Amino acid sequence: MTPPPTAAPPMRRDPRFIVMAASLATAVLMLFGKLTAYAMTGSTAILSDAIESVVHILATSLAAFSLWWSHQEACERHPYGHGKIAYFSAGFEGAIIVSAALLIFYTAAQDLVSGEPPGRLGVGIAITGGLALVNLVLGTALVRVGRRRNALILVANGKHVLTDMWTSFGVVVGVGLVWATGLHWIDPLVAALVGCNILWEAAALIRKSVRGLLDAVEPEYTRPLLACLERFAADDRIEGFHQLRHRRANDTMWVEVHLLMPGRMHVSHAHRVATDIESAIQALFPAYQVYITSHIEPATHDRAHPAGHTGLHDPYDEPTATE
Repeated sequence: MTPPPTAAPPMRRDPRFIVMAASLATAVLMLFGKLTAYAMTGSTAILSDAIESVVHILATSLAAFSLWWSHQEACERHPYGHGKIAYFSAGFEGAIIVSAALLIFYTAAQDLVSGEPPGRLGVGIAITGGLALVNLVLGTALVRVGRRRNALILVANGKHVLTDMWTSFGVVVGVGLVWATGLHWIDPLVAALVGCNILWEAAALIRKSVRGLLDAVEPEYTRPLLACLERFAADDRIEGFHQLRHRRANDTMWVEVHLLMPGRMHVSHAHRVATDIESAIQALFPAYQVYITSHIEPATHDRAHPAGHTGLHDPYDEPTATE
């Protein structure tokens, strides 16, 4: 098995924690700014944007906690670490975005039936537009840092911030149309469109959360793993391999594989070959902390395991193993 990863840098200097702290502070600013704009205008579209910001504060608070928790060291109760909380965080963020969308739909329907026409729209447009620009900068930074550091929590939060930004820009356009045309029904219509937009983003977050929690296969990692192992088999350093498994949480990967060795190979030689394979696998993913567990078996595998491998089906057995 590969050695444990090196210690992470202090949180106060880690870009992931810096941008998350900025996200949390900005979320509070957004809420107060949008509530001020709503109080001055009475616009349902601006209110829908403020409702989304309430949800965003809750989601960002959870994301900040999850980011901290995911970087706690592995312990006796959690030997695989705490990285999977990232998927829970993304799924929860998606769920509360759905709740915000439903509330927006309800508010828009009420206003369409019996709402008062909004006023002082110029001020509301200026405040909402300025806040949208702030979110554009913040959301872009969160997504970039999250992708560079393989931090799903930051990517999810950044996409939520960018959704908030597009929501605000949509509100600016809609309220601008109300201001220019005097057609007050456009205001609740824009609010409903805002709800549809954030529902779409929520579905994407929930889908990614489910895939991560269920350890769904990620082909972009499977292909290089297979190519690496097949290269060692082609060089006759191993007879074949099977039972390949891999999963990922944030910037940590786990790889498991059974290596089939020539029956007369000395155990020390087999260990050197397995170590070389583990080093080659680690080199495939330099941005990740990679844990590899390799199991050495003789090529006469059927005689070594007459009862099979506990009934587990290996999706990579047929094209890769030479038993």
